[in-house]
Amino acid sequence: MIGFLLQVALWGNAVISFWITRYMQKRMEEDAAAATSIGALRFVGKLLLWTFVLLLALDNLGIDVTALVTGLGIGGIAVALALQNVLGDLFASLSIVLDKPFVIGDFIIVGDFLGTVEHIGLKTTRLRSLSGEQLVFSNSDLLGSRIRNYKRMAERRIVFSFGVIYQTPHEKLARIPEMVREIIEAQEKARFDRAHFKAYGDSSLNFEVVYYVQVPDYLVYMDIQQAVNLELYRRFQEEGIEFAYPTRTLFIQRQPAEVGIG
Repeated sequence: MIGFLLQVALWGNAVISFWITRYMQKRMEEDAAAATSIGALRFVGKLLLWTFVLLLALDNLGIDVTALVTGLGIGGIAVALALQNVLGDLFASLSIVLDKPFVIGDFIIVGDFLGTVEHIGLKTTRLRSLSGEQLVFSNSDLLGSRIRNYKRMAERRIVFSFGVIYQTPHEKLARIPEMVREIIEAQEKARFDRAHFKAYGDSSLNFEVVYYVQVPDYLVYMDIQQAVNLELYRRFQEEGIEFAYPTRTLFIQRQPAEVGIG
């Protein structure tokens, strides 16, 4: 009977591993959150299976399983007190799996660190940073931090500024916001919001522009911003409008030389 139960446990373990691996491969592209949840619960499923088989085997050996379960409960309390940090990370892992603040493949920022989520484990979560190194966070630390998830961004709000020289004629100055609107609206996946003459700077007349990139992809945003900058430069050349740069005017007043008395 014990041999049969052991074989059943091995079969069950293989079925759980096969099913979870196959499910994650199918669901990763469609629903990364569901794949993450199943992957994190793999350990729990195997633990329950082997615990059940062990109790059945002990019962067949004539051991009082009820008394054993009671003793394990008391011992479990002592172990829980000794392993508070580990259990805290374990429950934090379950919270991450159920609440899904992020899943594998998401690009997140935690404090001063940023990277793509590679693995969500029972104790730690691992990120791959932009510079290539692996970042490891305990799950309890992640739950206590403010996390920015860029993968779930619906669109990007872009704000940029530029300045023109004070010698720019009023007519050309008034046309700049409409010029910027035309440039941005000509870009695919970009939605214009506003462009205003914002302020008088120390050496420039400052404009502020706001628009939205309708996809969260950072590379798409950079391509659009580059196209906007190049087209703005070309239009300014055609209109004879000059970008401002920091300048300082120095006035020198010559004093007449004093005539000595001899």
